[in-house]
Amino acid sequence: MARCSATVKGFAGVAEDKMEMLFIHPDSIGKGIGRALTEFCIHTLNADKVDVNEQNEKTVSFYKKIGYCQTGRQELDGMGRPFPLLQMQYKRGLS
Repeated sequence: MARCSATVKGFAGVAEDKMEMLFIHPDSIGKGIGRALTEFCIHTLNADKVDVNEQNEKTVSFYKKIGYCQTGRQELDGMGRPFPLLQMQYKRGLS
């Protein structure tokens, strides 16, 4: 009997129209997995919004590169801690 195995390289979580999480295994960053998961969330699940920690410059840059624009900013994160969040929304086709 043949065995089939798969390795999870990343995953995304969505609630309503917002991508709440995107995690990519460190060995897989830069290989298109984040872009593919984000595109699936946008085009299949209609989740075109995301909140990003402003201090996470790599992640902010990633979302801008694939077509997100900042639509707002809040001083505190969801737990009331002083970690500013940028609200972003997808604005153009993925390249």
